[in-house]
Amino acid sequence: MRGSHKANRPLLDPDPKFGSITVAKLINYLMKNGKKEVARKIAYAAIEQAAEKLSADPLDVVETAIKNISPVIEVRGRRVGGANLQVPIEVSRTRRLMLAMRWLLAAARSAKGRPMAEKLAKELVDAYNNEGTAVKKKEETHRMAEANRAFAHFARY
Repeated sequence: MRGSHKANRPLLDPDPKFGSITVAKLINYLMKNGKKEVARKIAYAAIEQAAEKLSADPLDVVETAIKNISPVIEVRGRRVGGANLQVPIEVSRTRRLMLAMRWLLAAARSAKGRPMAEKLAKELVDAYNNEGTAVKKKEETHRMAEANRAFAHFARY
């Protein structure tokens, strides 16, 4: 049957400093033009700064920040009877992580005038405290899903 095979995702090696796959993924999302060492330095500096500011475990800061940004539900367009409806759909675990990291880095990159490590550290601290641009993005996504709750019954497929 077509489309019944599930793609095998390659396993990602945990990062050398924290031994965390989440941090390794963050480094990969942060990386530009294949410059992993630059991305690694920025990520580690940001995580250390955020942990220092919060006086908490660095790995705990990252995990909590990502958890606070991760969306549980999102809307997807679906064509029903000639109309495009925004149907609320639950977000898978992998997509949740991907969206959280994208939003975190987008928020950090949109801030201007400071080094990336500082901007990322500030976003991590904000996300840890459930505030900031990335958390607003998650709340906006949840608001959209809540507003279109009437179409939730179209999500079954």
